[in-house]
Amino acid sequence: MDIITLFPEILAPYFQESILRRAQDKGKLKIVLHNLREYGEGKHRKLDERPYGGGAGMVLMAPPILRAVRDICRKVRVDRKERKIVILSAKGTQFTQRTAVRWARTLRHLILISGRYEGIDERVRIALRATEISLGPYVLTDGDVAAMAVVSSVARLIPGVICSDSLLEESHSSRTAKELGKREYPHYT
Repeated sequence: MDIITLFPEILAPYFQESILRRAQDKGKLKIVLHNLREYGEGKHRKLDERPYGGGAGMVLMAPPILRAVRDICRKVRVDRKERKIVILSAKGTQFTQRTAVRWARTLRHLILISGRYEGIDERVRIALRATEISLGPYVLTDGDVAAMAVVSSVARLIPGVICSDSLLEESHSSRTAKELGKREYPHYT
């Protein structure tokens, strides 16, 4: 999984702990963070611009993001059908457990583009045929929190990342929970 972000230092500690760290150590998963600033334009590595036609805020420009994705795709060679490029955006389709299961089963490579500011130039979505995903009907300050949630959700479904018994008994997979119309039974220690 590759994540394009303006602030990789925010994400790095999360992926270097617990289950995700062990999965990477065992070779079940590879998480690579890419600093979008490295693909910026000019001396100051410019990444954003005012929206064309006016409006509030700044928009992440298309060329730096497209360069980053091209660079990643050159390094990670997989069939196009086994790769998904995702823009994390409040206007995207809501990410669900069903989506996580499908991606864990069918994809070999996931590229997550973390939005910031007012959003990402629409030409990125069009040029890359990217999917826009949202965590829910609310707005976050950036896509980094969403990136962590998507990686955590998909990664745990990759065989060998967590105990398969845990997957069978969890709320979104358990047949009994579905039959009862509940998410999961209460837990006590």
